[in-house]
Amino acid sequence: MSSTDYRTLVRANYRKLSESIQGFKPRREQNFLVAEIGKVLLGQYDLSRRILVAEAGTGIGKSLAYLQASIPWARLNNKKVIISTATLALQEQLINKDLPLFQPHCQPSFTYTLAKGRARYCCRQRLQDLLQGKSQIGMFDTADTLTPAQQNQLATLWQALEQNDWAGDRDSWPEPIVDALWQQIQTERHSCQPQLGHTHCPFHQARASLDKADVIVVNHALLLADLSMGGGIILPEPETCIYVLDEAHHIAHIAREQGSARLSLRSARRNLEQFNKQVPALAATLKDEGQSAITRSQQALQQLIPSLTELYRQLQAAQRAGDLIPDDQGCLRFAAGELPELLSHSLSTLKDEHKQLAQGLTRLQNELAEALKRQPGNSSVSGAMAAVSLQQLHTDEALGLCELMLKAIGPGHTPPARWLEQGKNDITLCATPLAVGHLLEQWCWSRAAAVIMVSATFTALNDFSYFRRAVGLRHDDGSQYLRLNSPFDYPGSKLIIPQLSCEPQDPGFDELLATEIPRWLENAGASLVLFSSYRQMNTVAGTLRDKGHSLLVQGEAGRQALLELHRMKCDGGQPSVLFGTGSFAEGLDLPGHYLTNLIITKLPFAVPTSPVEEAMAEWITLSGGNPFMQLTVPEASRKLIQACGRLLRTETDQGRIIVLDRRLLTRRYGPALLSALPPFTRET
Repeated sequence: MSSTDYRTLVRANYRKLSESIQGFKPRREQNFLVAEIGKVLLGQYDLSRRILVAEAGTGIGKSLAYLQASIPWARLNNKKVIISTATLALQEQLINKDLPLFQPHCQPSFTYTLAKGRARYCCRQRLQDLLQGKSQIGMFDTADTLTPAQQNQLATLWQALEQNDWAGDRDSWPEPIVDALWQQIQTERHSCQPQLGHTHCPFHQARASLDKADVIVVNHALLLADLSMGGGIILPEPETCIYVLDEAHHIAHIAREQGSARLSLRSARRNLEQFNKQVPALAATLKDEGQSAITRSQQALQQLIPSLTELYRQLQAAQRAGDLIPDDQGCLRFAAGELPELLSHSLSTLKDEHKQLAQGLTRLQNELAEALKRQPGNSSVSGAMAAVSLQQLHTDEALGLCELMLKAIGPGHTPPARWLEQGKNDITLCATPLAVGHLLEQWCWSRAAAVIMVSATFTALNDFSYFRRAVGLRHDDGSQYLRLNSPFDYPGSKLIIPQLSCEPQDPGFDELLATEIPRWLENAGASLVLFSSYRQMNTVAGTLRDKGHSLLVQGEAGRQALLELHRMKCDGGQPSVLFGTGSFAEGLDLPGHYLTNLIITKLPFAVPTSPVEEAMAEWITLSGGNPFMQLTVPEASRKLIQACGRLLRTETDQGRIIVLDRRLLTRRYGPALLSALPPFTRET
């Protein structure tokens, strides 16, 4: 394919699309984004590394831009387009609006679908077994049984599945399915394999549809789960994919979650004890063929169960002796990732014993697979596979925790955050990688056919460095960076920073807010007030309601219900005031008269309270850096831009933003935060 052919197709598709939209207005920034994506895909910047990081402000039309640029190139080069998002709202927009809009006007033609993880699909065999009483709700609590209502729901699910009235995915079932029930029938990675005769498995039917689709929409968690397993497990192989990562500023955080591991010692022991009780039944099912695998698994179990018991006992004794003291939240973080000798020695033993169990379980699963081939449809064998599958899952998770806890860190490398959590009746060991850039490079950047990352908020303090470090990109590795301003009329709206008498950390700040907020609500139609904490929000809300103010407060009703009531009041010409916290500062779309007055009570500085945040701050300090300037301020800059982005949602919107935090004017970081904001007309 020549670059001329590709460009000709893109222009022709754009012309047909623009002619089909009534009142279509060309957007210069959108066209520039299409062109830059095209240049990256054609290899005009770097043939060996087709990566673009594009910050495109609200209103540019990012989704239609990357659809126009990526789909024709992928179709001409026999690649798949994987569009990954952070939110369900954007997935729904792509599937229900943007892709159907572009599809009729695109050449070459394409098909698209939505991908979901295994856990969103039921396993036909597990559903049938549970319905027939061959499984039970409480695998580790024999007091739990199926209620009549659950029996009826299972029967209805089975009938719908058998009659092809239901595709087997949880999201398409019209009624809620409680977690405890769904977990007993959901598909699992180890047991659901097409070669075992599961031709009618809902997950594998959905997986087959992915193979046929040209464009696949996923969420970041599913994408990274697939990549962390090597790719090609649920989604196509990375080498065959163009990844379009929308809302990509979330990628590092989700990759960190994907790389995390946990092990609850008493729960793990109970799981192993329960599985140990099932081993005789497994032996009877396999007869002589699987005795070697049974023996190996039993030997590992006989070592592991006492080891977990002993480690739990030792940790309790260390706490009583004052050697290991959790904080008020029951958390004890190991400074600089250094484990106490007691823990490192025990985890080394657990790691070896879990490896032995994993090997035994793999052999057991292979023997059961062969048995099922000889006896297709044998419910005893498939039930045994489900039991082994569940234990394989637990064993893999435990092994991952041991490896991450014990991972040696070379000089200059960032250690994982490592800590324990003391619960009421259990102790949980936890580990999370802090630096995930090398994982993303290994999983995706170095393997993908191309990667296009887009977001409205990549830069912090007018620079890509913060994001680049987080995701493992370098300024000189061939990756391209693009920043496009929003076409909105920012100078037509005001940014007001009042001269207040105190700052957020001062004792009287709550009282100040209760006085200042009503002042800025006077004569305002639609207002959104953003708080840094639920405590502060509820305190101020109580005070204002005592004074007669009508408020819609986050948490007092569902998000959609609150927004619907807000819109109804605005449409009826009534003033409406929404109170919300950080989650209302991102992804909230209130265009036009639904929001004209935005009040931000406090700069969004995050206090490092979680073990992961504390560990990141600690490591920067140990490396000679300043965690406040390197972490806290850049993240606050990004969040402040997001919060201010709630005001203008269309090109004709106008309004005002009031920031009730004078630190923007009095602290040395204030000018940098202000200069990173869009060019509102500023008042003090």
